[in-house]
Amino acid sequence: MTQNSFSRKLSSSRLVKQFAELNFDEDDANDQGFRAKAENRIVFECSWEVANKVGGIYTVLRTKAPVSTDELGDQYCMLGPYNEQQVKLEVEVIEPETAHMKYTLEQMTNWGFKVVYGRWLIDGYPKVVLFDIGSAAWKLDAWKHELFEKSNIGVPYYDKESNDCIIFGFLVAIFLKTFVEAEEGAEPFVAAHFHEWQAGVGLIMSRFWQTRIATVFTTHATLLGRHLCAAGADLYHNLDKFDVDHEAGEKQIYHRYCLERAAAGMSHIFTTVSEITGLESKYLLKREPDLLTPNGLNVVKFAALHEFQNLHAKNKKKFMIFNKGGDMFIESLARLNHLLKSFFKASDSVKAYVFEESH
Repeated sequence: MTQNSFSRKLSSSRLVKQFAELNFDEDDANDQGFRAKAENRIVFECSWEVANKVGGIYTVLRTKAPVSTDELGDQYCMLGPYNEQQVKLEVEVIEPETAHMKYTLEQMTNWGFKVVYGRWLIDGYPKVVLFDIGSAAWKLDAWKHELFEKSNIGVPYYDKESNDCIIFGFLVAIFLKTFVEAEEGAEPFVAAHFHEWQAGVGLIMSRFWQTRIATVFTTHATLLGRHLCAAGADLYHNLDKFDVDHEAGEKQIYHRYCLERAAAGMSHIFTTVSEITGLESKYLLKREPDLLTPNGLNVVKFAALHEFQNLHAKNKKKFMIFNKGGDMFIESLARLNHLLKSFFKASDSVKAYVFEESH
């Protein structure tokens, strides 16, 4: 095995170790995919928010696309749901350039599924494959049955978002399997990166079908963690005390929680975007991340909302405990303000102070 190459036979733990030991030369890495094409490597990045603005992941994907295409060029492709209105504004529909992609898209069409191929009109100009959920709605019952038979995860009929995610996930899994097996004897080295529980079914089914790809799953904030914090729970002081099945069931997200946990557990590599989300995952998803992959660049503002809520509560307590001198000073200012208003009819006096954190 040559330096900077990887065997299919390596376990996930050994792959993590080998990645950690690599010394990447940025000039060599950012070659617009020249080396990846020569080695027949391709990376698919799958998310519900590819060319589909819903929340913060959309902006994370847009921001990282230029870096990904600098390194991988056309060996990088994003997978997402087809949203007609946003496709009209954000996607240039094109014909596939490679035999692998052409064959795969033709097969999907022959099976009755609408798939759109093009380029996302953002920095980096990445290739995208978008799957029309409606075109495969007729398969929902069969796919839900197969998911339940293989994983024991049942999804209620009234949860439209979860049902759409099942259709999306199966379409992605079918696409990946078809792409990998498109040409006998010329099987590409494929890595597929899935973001959040909405994309999890694609990973889960790829693993059940034993599709020969490497899988990565990233959670940006655990689903159960969000709901616990929204309910006012002191999450980070009680992580090891929650009965996760009971909590997920009580909050009526048990099936979604199971999809997220299954995707995290079945992925070859599991990552989170911060240490604190990794700690959540250890207790709530029952798996510690193999790697931390911060959103990086300029997207710190898209960290988990409940992470900020809990850090605020934590530091509020810290302020109350360690800044008694500050409290006395502020109280003195309040009394002075009251006297000024009483005797001189002055307006409110406002001052702002920044206190350095004690270590």
